[in-house]
Amino acid sequence: MEMNKEYIAQVEKLANSGLGLVKADGVVVFIKNACPEDIIKFKITKVNKNYAFGEILEIIEPSKYRTKPFCPLHKVCGACQLQFIDYKYQLEVKRQIVEDTIKTISGLDIIPRETIASPQTENYRHKVQYPVSETKNSHRIIAGYYKPETHETVNIKYCPIQPEICDEIIEFIRQKAFDYAIHGYNENKHSGDLRHVLIRVSHSTKKCLVTLVVNATKTFDRLNDFAKCIYDEFEQVTGVCINFNPKRTNVITGKQTICIEGNEFIEEKMAGKIFKIGSNTFFQINPESAENIFNYVKSYISYNFENAVVLDAYAGISAFGICVSDVSKKVVSVEENKQACELAKISAKENNINNLEVHNADATEFLKTESRKFDVIILDPPRKGCTKESLEAVLRLAKSTIIYVSCNPATLARDLKFLSDNGAKVQSVQPFDMFAHTCHIENVAIITVNPQC
Repeated sequence: MEMNKEYIAQVEKLANSGLGLVKADGVVVFIKNACPEDIIKFKITKVNKNYAFGEILEIIEPSKYRTKPFCPLHKVCGACQLQFIDYKYQLEVKRQIVEDTIKTISGLDIIPRETIASPQTENYRHKVQYPVSETKNSHRIIAGYYKPETHETVNIKYCPIQPEICDEIIEFIRQKAFDYAIHGYNENKHSGDLRHVLIRVSHSTKKCLVTLVVNATKTFDRLNDFAKCIYDEFEQVTGVCINFNPKRTNVITGKQTICIEGNEFIEEKMAGKIFKIGSNTFFQINPESAENIFNYVKSYISYNFENAVVLDAYAGISAFGICVSDVSKKVVSVEENKQACELAKISAKENNINNLEVHNADATEFLKTESRKFDVIILDPPRKGCTKESLEAVLRLAKSTIIYVSCNPATLARDLKFLSDNGAKVQSVQPFDMFAHTCHIENVAIITVNPQC
């Protein structure tokens, strides 16, 4: 296969990266913005040992699933890779991606259930993380998402997948930063002040928490004044925080955050419970899809157990633990983020929950040293999945059931293989569309454990 050679082929399916998959000269070729069943003319742009990448030159016959993206920045932004595909078909594409990934990585013959749609497909993203830079000559602030496969910021003034208040706050920051001599971050030179703007919006109250991530180790007067200016401008903003990240790194936030104005958290209400969410604590970006998952897990426990003792590992603000507390005898929650644990305790008190036990600890270390047995263990790890040590401990501690919540089909497949190889049985995998119009997908796997494990 040669560079720039042209082919005509039909797109077979989407890979888990969201790229279309075609075959040419017996070689798999991955192509951006290709829809299953498109017939396309394309050229080869990169050749690897076992596969290649291509670029569409012409859509000869568009797929019946192809549609017009509703965002004018769809091709340059890179955040919503699947907007050109009909939403109902996106759900089937994602189910197929999960099935293929699990089979390829784990060898398990599991057919996931139909993907449960996001209740909202626009304005659903209630957590925004915008990288910030500035123009070379005029020093205007630029804030948005990165162009695909680059660190070049697209200056986004309107994003249809997030609440409009986010656009308003970001535009205000763009306009006012210059007045306070706040400079955008230069990644190459590791200079400038403002690296990222983080906004959390409560779906239930519409209130916002703004966090300014800065290239500094401590705050300074003009930054404090800028934070106060943002707080005073917007009635919906209930708090403005500063996060310090002076390291030369791609990690968005540093370890220290201080609240400059207002509250250091917002309040969210869902699944009949109240939650406190901080600037640097984990909570799902799509509240209505998250509520679907919480109710799904709660219903499973309620239907299958009486007086269950539940372990909620990688718990964040103990969202699962709080949601299932009223159908459980006891819930033990484990989370390494100290602020998340403190907010979990506050939320438990506000919800009159007396059977939640919160531990501020690394999940793997806690599981390795824990001796109590649990009827249900809920695992909701980050994208990298669980450690081998934590899975070994879970098999020792689980009396009956593991509920594995994952945002990464690849690491889910890897961990399901380990559990299956060690005597557990995967009963079901239920995909939820947490990230509409992207190639990302949330899954809830129900796993039963052999008591001999």
